[in-house]
Amino acid sequence: MPGSDGSTAPTTYRRRSSAKADTGARRVLVTGWFSFLHGEATAGDLLALDRVRELLCGAAVPHDVAWSPGFRPEGPSLEDTRPEDYSHVLFVCGPAHGAQVEDLHRRYRDCVRIAVGNSVLDAEDPAVHGFHHVLARDAPDTVPTLDLAARAPSPQAHPVVGVVLTQGQHEYGPRRQHERVAEFVTRWLNGRDCACLELETRLDPHDWRLCTTSGQLESVLARCDLVVTDRLHGLVLALRAGVPALAVDPVAGGAKVTAQARACGWPALLPAERLDTPALDWWWDWCLTSGRALAEHTADGFRRDGAADGADGLLRLLDATR
Repeated sequence: MPGSDGSTAPTTYRRRSSAKADTGARRVLVTGWFSFLHGEATAGDLLALDRVRELLCGAAVPHDVAWSPGFRPEGPSLEDTRPEDYSHVLFVCGPAHGAQVEDLHRRYRDCVRIAVGNSVLDAEDPAVHGFHHVLARDAPDTVPTLDLAARAPSPQAHPVVGVVLTQGQHEYGPRRQHERVAEFVTRWLNGRDCACLELETRLDPHDWRLCTTSGQLESVLARCDLVVTDRLHGLVLALRAGVPALAVDPVAGGAKVTAQARACGWPALLPAERLDTPALDWWWDWCLTSGRALAEHTADGFRRDGAADGADGLLRLLDATR
């Protein structure tokens, strides 16, 4: 734990004289709140884990990571591990507090237990006292250290996908396929390696989760790599921003989404009746490659007033009917 002088030497709350000396013959088990069945895995926790694993791999320290079966069912979980296989247990990031941390001490009582990058709320907490060493990021009356996530290795970049779906539009009656389309598309998206942003074209000045102006929404869409939508304006606003849209028409037989894709000259459209994973995968790849240039070209066409819309004849009609 950092001392009041800013040093980062660990404070040992408890050290057992019976700790194993044959550390070279055993492995290290890396744990955290991401290991507990009723814990949680946060982006910060997993980046902190990456920081620790980078150091362990660089020093050729053999180790395993214990995962919550609710987060990574493929494991290994804490229940899958045998305490006798490990000389050390590391507890990475998050608060050193609570019954689950205390259970960790009991299960791995014969291992050297080290907490690293944690928040210490109370140095006398049994969860804290159970560690042989605590390298805290913050604790009462100490100088805080940098969170482990800050120096974690940079992850691979992933596509940012705006998702604009609706389960309304009851005016289409029995032709509506909205619920089935939304369920199929979101299940498919859950299997893609991407960062999804659920977006809504509805504006509301009283709901902080929604945009207040169309300009705010367009600013978000412009920062996406792709928009997946079953809404007419999800398609049009994405193309206005020069962002490719993978559109699905949720109305059997096609309706306004199909009509608007045709008006825009946009090919990445699937009808509800032919919605399947291979087709979604194909258009996904197209949107993130060739579709980028076509989306930018379409946005340029909108700005140049190259295509007619219903307002072009409005003034003539007003003049003729006055």
